Order: sequence, then structure tokens, then C-alpha cells
Amino acid sequence: MKKWMMTLGMALVLTACGAADDPDEVVESPTVDEAGEEMPVENDDSVFEIAVIPSQSMGEMQTGLDNLEAHLTERLGRDVVVEQYPNYNAVVEAINYNHIDLAFLGPLTYLIAHEQSGAQAIITQEVDGSPFYFSYIITHNDQKWDDLDELLEDRADVDFAFASISSTSGHLIPGLHLRQLGMYESEDDHEFQQIQFAGSHDIVTTLVQDQTVDAGAVDSAILEALMKEDDQNGGTLREDIKVIWQSEELYQYPWVVPADMSDELIAQVQEAFYEITDEEILRIFGGATRFVEADDSQYADVLEAAREFEMLSLD
Repeated sequence: MKKWMMTLGMALVLTACGAADDPDEVVESPTVDEAGEEMPVENDDSVFEIAVIPSQSMGEMQTGLDNLEAHLTERLGRDVVVEQYPNYNAVVEAINYNHIDLAFLGPLTYLIAHEQSGAQAIITQEVDGSPFYFSYIITHNDQKWDDLDELLEDRADVDFAFASISSTSGHLIPGLHLRQLGMYESEDDHEFQQIQFAGSHDIVTTLVQDQTVDAGAVDSAILEALMKEDDQNGGTLREDIKVIWQSEELYQYPWVVPADMSDELIAQVQEAFYEITDEEILRIFGGATRFVEADDSQYADVLEAAREFEMLSLD
């Protein structure tokens, strides 16, 4: 059996999905204190607070985040602070308690917040003119499999890597498909030689390219970003990787506000994002072409999948 070579120190340029839905556990819903009253949820009205998960190294993102902060401060007419949060769990908790005004979340973790506190999706981004991305199952180009059916014929000999357990495209969507085929229930209950959670999409890609694992699930936008970066450095990633399965279209990652934000403020935030043309801002959010309106209905398919796969904490 292969030994895993976890390249956890990678700091490749990724899309905004790059940290990629990386929470390892579901955040609990807001609780009540012993007197039966909800914990305080007041936020400082003088400061508009935004939470973003780092998808690149701090230095690579900072210019774009600074520019976003300056743009929104001007357009909203109030102080805006953009902070990088350590993980999606922290962001979900903050949005649930109204400790922040806007958050950039993966679809699954957004839906957890939506189910727990009514958080709303209001913006997403287009990449190359499209608001969609896909879940891919990839393998090395030297492998004999040309599609997923062929790989599954050899499943007992296949080492497979997901991104993280809470990743939409790196686990939920491909995992549900494999479950429906009777091949996968959990890390300990499956038809493969071995299953692992690598932690992020870039690590899955590296493990597949190095042939440390035989196949893995990744975000299409992250894979393309990795390939473009590798092309610029004269690498061979594009030639080494082949896609053997593609999901249906998934809506890009949403920008999310608390349930009680006013329609007037939502409209102001949306208009401010629609006006963004700064390349440094667009680059750090998946090489976005522009920001566009989003709403909860666009994530209904992911919600259905999450319910079927029992990955939501429902009332």
C-alpha cells in the first residue's frame, strides 16, 4: 500500500475556492444562555466587517484585499474592514451571530449557515464569463482509465483522495455520486483500496500528479488556476492530469450576509461589487471576470445533495 506524502506546506496560487470548503466539522447553531436568551448578536454599525478565507499566501492576497477594502469604504460611505479568517467554521459562527456583515463561503458551508441562521447569498463571481464551476475526478494521464466506469472496475486497487470532508466539489458532490453507485459511504466504509482526505484541492492535485494516489476529487476552477500557474513556470501539470468524471454545473462560491440585513444595504453592497474592475481584486477571487447577483435558489441542488448525504445540521 502506498505511503501518503502530504505536502501540507504548499502555497500555490489558487482560486477563492482554494482553501476550498476546508472545515473539518460542522459548526453548531447559535446557542442560548442559561436564562434562555440568545447570546448577544450586536455588531458595530460604524464598521462594515467582511470575512474571507485565505486561498493564497498572505502576501499574494493582501494587495487585492486592501484594494477591496478601499473600494467598499468609498462606495458604502463607511469604514470597511476585510479580514482573513482561519477556517470556514469561524466564518459560519461569525455570520450566525451577526459578528460580521459579509462573508465569502463555499457553497456547502454557506448552506450550513443558511440552515442554521438564515444567512443569505447575494453575490457570486463569473470566471471566464460563467458563474459555474464543476467537481472533477482526476487521475494521472499515464493511468489506463479514460472514464470513471473504467476506474471503478479496478476500484479494489485504487487509492482515492478527497479534498476535505466539508468540501462541496472535493467531497460532497463526487462522494454522493460514488455513494449512489454503491462504492462509498465514508472514509472507513467503501469499495476502494484506500480513501483519504488530503485537506485541500491543491494537495489532491499534487498527490495525483505524483501518482501517490490513483485518483482524486477537485474543484475545476482551482485545477485550472493551478494549471495556469504551472504553465507559467514551465511545468507539466496540464499534460500529467486527465479528467475522468465531471459533475453537473455548480454555482460559484457565494458572498453571504446575515439573515436580518436590510434590502437597502444589500442593494448597496451588490452595486459596489458590480462596479469592481480592479484586476488585483478580481485575481484573488478565482480570476473573476466580474461580480454578479446571486440568491439562495441557485444553490438548491447542493442543498439537496447535502441533505441526502446528511452533511447539514437541520432543525
